[in-house]
Amino acid sequence: MRESHWRGQSGRLEVWYTSLTDPATGTGFWLHTELVAPTSGELAYVHGWAAIFPPDAPPVWERFGPTPAEGALPPSELAGTAGVLSWQLRQVATGGRPLYTFPRYAWEHELLPAAQVVPAPAALYDGTFTAGDRVFSLRGARGASSRIYGHGNARRWGWLHADLGDGDVLELVAAVSTRPGLSALPPLTFLQLRLDGHDLPRDPLLTAPLLRAKLGLPEWRVRGLIDVVGRRRITVHVRQDPERSVAVGYTDPDGATATCHNSEVASADIRLDRLGHGGWRVEREWHLDRSAHAEIGLRP
Repeated sequence: MRESHWRGQSGRLEVWYTSLTDPATGTGFWLHTELVAPTSGELAYVHGWAAIFPPDAPPVWERFGPTPAEGALPPSELAGTAGVLSWQLRQVATGGRPLYTFPRYAWEHELLPAAQVVPAPAALYDGTFTAGDRVFSLRGARGASSRIYGHGNARRWGWLHADLGDGDVLELVAAVSTRPGLSALPPLTFLQLRLDGHDLPRDPLLTAPLLRAKLGLPEWRVRGLIDVVGRRRITVHVRQDPERSVAVGYTDPDGATATCHNSEVASADIRLDRLGHGGWRVEREWHLDRSAHAEIGLRP
């Protein structure tokens, strides 16, 4: 799913990004490439950044670009250089079929202001990542490669990728739209939980109003029902250590700005409950200790 949605229109943003964790050291990595087509009609450009989150030192991040888009597909985010950082990675396993955090029909037909999909939801990566004189040799690093396409970033947002082991994964996007009338509403949460090969909920758009998100820093939460009949409930609690996070400035196609607070060494507690004859009972629980990938986006 490397092809581009962009067909030369102005006012569009397309993003390819990968996040992963080194199993040997616990180091987190974030690679982000985006194509921005300004609303003004100016030439589209490609730029991005890379970040490293070592467990024994503050995170480091660097930008690359911008360069003219020229209608060509940007190079893969898995290889590149940015300041003191350089990396050469390859994806050795995708971790199963794509995970549609937003409904597949919304992604394919561009029905929403923006949408996200995870083509490689529980992927494995090999390669090297260099930060100055420090070299990380990665083998079987767990993570995911994702895509975003739309008209720009949300007014506020939260994102979580949680590898739950054995092919299970949780992907979550909670966002407040910038569209007039929608910007005053609470965050709308789109969620996909892949559990034992099955994706829940069946349609993320139908269950989005059933979920409640409280977005903030250094902690944020999501809780609610993930099926329309009300028999399964999820609770997510995310913690992003400020000293293990980076703040990256974003620019939308219309020139508006936002700040993304990202940590690839976040922690998360996730609980799935099921409603039975005796009430709610815990079905599954997971605790990710500095191995969750998360971010909060805020406007100035």
